[in-house]
Order: sequence, then structure tokens, then C-alpha cells
Amino acid sequence: MRKRLRSTAVAAVAVGALVTPAAAQAAPAPTPPHAASVLGHGSKAGTAVVSGQNEPGTRLRVDGARTRSAHTLEVDYQVQETGYWCGPAATRIALSARIAPPGQGALAAQLGTTEAGTDHIGQVTGVLNANLGTGWYETKEMPNDPPTQAQKDLLWRDVVLDIDNNYPIVANIVAPPGNQPPGYPSDQTIYHYFTVIGYDDANRTVLIADPASFGGNQIYWLSFDQLASLIPPKGYAA
Repeated sequence: MRKRLRSTAVAAVAVGALVTPAAAQAAPAPTPPHAASVLGHGSKAGTAVVSGQNEPGTRLRVDGARTRSAHTLEVDYQVQETGYWCGPAATRIALSARIAPPGQGALAAQLGTTEAGTDHIGQVTGVLNANLGTGWYETKEMPNDPPTQAQKDLLWRDVVLDIDNNYPIVANIVAPPGNQPPGYPSDQTIYHYFTVIGYDDANRTVLIADPASFGGNQIYWLSFDQLASLIPPKGYAA
């Protein structure tokens, strides 16, 4: 396990279930098609990389990219198969950067996910490390809303360090009306998990692989400041 800066805040309970469940559906064929280039339309906040592939279980391969300021990882993306499997789906996306991942059902069992969702980001941390045979991932809490500058600085360092070492980050978020990623139901507070698979230092943006596919948005660029505002009072695995 490497030395890293740690958050000293106490743990907070996190529930990762979507508001409106989707019907369970088996994953399609094992070889997913490639997505469009992640940098084909730039990396400004709000830029969609992949949209419209919103059937439960839909898979696609997202290509990685590296430029002077941007770094994104190649992953096997999949829309979550049920309305409460965002935790397993986000975990699966993260694992896919390094191994052929287990299915969402197997990961749901490992995570202890129920119809109420995945209780805490610490469960994701443990499952990531167990499947990868590593101690890389740690649980980072962000209980302050808005987050402190120290918490934001730690998050950015974690994003850059993890992506540069081919470890996607899984974040547990709370998205209330007025502060939501693209396509989220604007009249509801969404408790959710998604995966950070890239960053662009020039635009200070992060690339999100979102298993919920709200509004048909699967892969999109989000400002780092918004990411930092969405995580409190939950946490992330990095």
C-alpha cells in the first residue's frame, strides 16, 4: 500500500439507490463496441462523449486518451441492470480498467447491495481491493458541505494520481435539485455512485462514466468543482 494523504473525518452513511428502478436485464454480448473518442469534442464541462445507449445492461468500450493536459482510461462501460445497482455497476466499470470484471450481480453480492442500494463507499473500497488483489484503494470521506479547500485539494490529487496509475475512482454522490450532472431528474435528490475515469488539467474537468444513464447520458465531462460539490457528505474510493 502506498503512502497517501488521508481524510481524518468520521464516516457518514451513504445509500446508493436510484429513485426510479429499471427492470433487470442480462448483459449483451461479451465484446462491446468502442465508443467515440473521449476527446473528439473537447473536454469542457457538460460535453457529452457517449449518449443514447440507455437500455439496462448495455455495454460499450470507452477508449483511453493521453495529451499534455488530459488523461482518460480505457474501460468497459455498462448501464446498471437495476435501479439499485449503481454501486455494483460503478465498481464494475472501475475494475474493467485493469481486469475482466465480474458481472453486476456477482458484485452486488460481494457489496451486500440490496433494493435500498449499497450502504457505504467503504464497501466499494473493500470489493475493489479484493478483486484486484491490492491495497491501493482507500476510503476518503467528505463530510463537509461545501467541502473544505483541503478536501478539494486532496480529491484533485487523488484523481490525478489514480488516473495516472490506471485506477478509476468510484464516488458516492448526492445530487439535489440545482446541482446535478446532465440529465438528472431536476425535481429529485439523487443518491448515486458513478466512476471517474479521466481528467483534463487545462479545463479542470473530470470524465464521468455514469451507470445510471439519466437522460441518456453515459459518458460526459464534468467540472471538477461540481464533482467536489456532489460528493459531500459521502465519500469516494481512490
